[in-house]
Order: sequence, then structure tokens, then C-alpha cells
Amino acid sequence: MVVLAPPEASSQQLQGPAGAPATREFPDSRVLPIPTPPFSGAIQPNLIDSTAAWSPTIAPPQGAPNVLLILVDDAGFGSNSAFGGIVPTPTLDDLAARGLRYTQMHNTALCSPTRAALLTGRNHHAVGYGMVAEGAVGYPGYNSVTGPESAHAAEVLKLNGYATAWFGKNHNVPIWEATPAGPFTHWPIGEGYDYFYGFVGGDTSQWEPGNLFRNTTPIHPYNGKPGWNLVTAMADDAISYINTQTATDPKRPWFIHYAPGATHAPHHPTKEWVDKIGAMHLFDQGWNKVAEQIFANQKKLGVIPANAKLPDWPDFLPKWDALTADQKSSICARSRSGPPTWPTATTRSAA
Repeated sequence: MVVLAPPEASSQQLQGPAGAPATREFPDSRVLPIPTPPFSGAIQPNLIDSTAAWSPTIAPPQGAPNVLLILVDDAGFGSNSAFGGIVPTPTLDDLAARGLRYTQMHNTALCSPTRAALLTGRNHHAVGYGMVAEGAVGYPGYNSVTGPESAHAAEVLKLNGYATAWFGKNHNVPIWEATPAGPFTHWPIGEGYDYFYGFVGGDTSQWEPGNLFRNTTPIHPYNGKPGWNLVTAMADDAISYINTQTATDPKRPWFIHYAPGATHAPHHPTKEWVDKIGAMHLFDQGWNKVAEQIFANQKKLGVIPANAKLPDWPDFLPKWDALTADQKSSICARSRSGPPTWPTATTRSAA
């Protein structure tokens, strides 16, 4: 059970007449789960004299927003153009222009702890993730077990009428539970998510993920489909989920945690994307100039203070201008080449 801080005034809202089958209620949810309300009708010896009454359907208040929470592994603060990076992300740019760019997220420098902190709104030690899941030890704060008193935000939203889903990487299942046999208490569907399409563990192949699940069922959608790619398939599944939710119950908002494995090793972009980004020659000027450019972009966007100063380049790393022409050429060529071969039915099964 989750106990929430009481609001300044009762937030309870009833949409429709009491007892009607289609009536929706945003409850005064200071205590979750919502207790079953008492029967409000009347039961008499004769049916004709009785009055039927249904408990209202729990629903968020009118106008409650949809929430898409995207968490990208191993991507620096200045990796994308929405935050000053040189990799173009026009959709994120558009969203940022119509909203806010937050700059104070607590990043724990590791994937499991950062995700645990973000999704629960608590310090990662308070929810069992002082380290990655595989490093769990039998001490409080480090055992990879998130207790029921530390609910995910998705659980709270679900109990207030939201549809909830998790797509992509899940590195927050205790390793002794990370099998198709469960138990599934700490899987997404046990932590407040109605639907899960993703992989359990720190990483996986984007061509043939061996740890891909739909809810708790292992799936292998790449069989017989040369060139199948998890990043693309995951986006398609998320779009299908949103379309289904919108078509079935357009009044019910959704919360989605979207965590692609794309920027985490192993790096498996499709040839289309390698060719597209490689043709832009984004990094040809070298890492020193790129760092200076990103720093200037971030100042212009206001995501770092105007008086911020770029730290001195560390002595143990070579400056770009100190490299030979052959070294520069080799590095730039590798950044545009991608994997040496692209997946086919033959190469992937052999791998």
C-alpha cells in the first residue's frame, strides 16, 4: 500500500450519476489501492423494488496528460541537438521548443540505479539499487529488491486510472527472478506496468535478442526475418500500443517508459542510419572542436550557465591536432563505417 501526502483540498471528482455503469471517478487517492466503496443501491425482497448501483470506474481527472518518458543509456548530456549536441534529433527539438528542457536529473552514472531512481522518484539506495542488478549483495540498498513501500510512479498512475507500459531495456529485475519461470514480482508487470515489450538485463543483440519478452513470455520475432532490428520493432510496437489505447478508450491517458538499447553496447544501427549520419561528417573536425561547439550550443540554449567554462583538456588524452593525418582519417572512417557486415539470415545464424 502506498500512502500519499494529502492534497490541500479533496481532489475527488465524479463524472456521471452515482451508480451508473459508465460513471468515472477520480478518487481522493490519499491511500492506494483505492478501497472498494460501499454499495450505494438498495436490495429489497423483490427485484422490482431494488435499485442497482455500480462502483465507479477509477479514472484520472479530465484533461490528464499522456506521459512518454524516454531514457537513453550511455548518451551524454550533449549528445543530441535538443540539448546542444551535433547529432540532429528534430522531433526532440520540436518537443523541447514547445515545452521545457530539464537540466537537474539525478544521474547515478550507472543504468540500473539511474532507472530505479527515475522511475520511483527516490534515491537509488532507498530502492535497492546502489549498483547494477548483477552486482547485488545481501545488504540494504544493494540487494536489487525494490520493496512494495517504494512504488514506481507507474503503479501510482495505474491505481489512479492510467494505462501503463514499459518498452525496451529493463535492468531492474533481480537476477534470480530474471527467467521465464519468475516470480514476476519485480518485473515491469509486477511494478505497475500493464504491458512490457523489451529485454531483461544490461544489453542484448539488436538483431537477435535472446532475452526479449512480451510481458513474461519469451519471444523471437526475428526468426525468418533477415534484417529485423529491435530498435525499429520496439518503436512499431509502442505505436501499436498507443493506437490501441486511443481507439479503445480515448478518455484514458497513458504512461509509457521507453528505453531503447540503441546507444548502449552492442551498437547495432541499421545500414540506413549509418549511411545517413555518416554522410553528414559530423565529427570530422575532431573531438576538441566538437566539444567546443557543443559547449557553445548549450550556452545558447540556456541548458548550462552563460558563465560556464569548458574544463581544461586532460593531459592523458591526445588533442585532435596532435594526431597524424592517417590517425585522423582512420578514426573518421570508423565513425562512418558501422559494423563490417550487415545481418543476413546466414551471417546472423552463424553468429
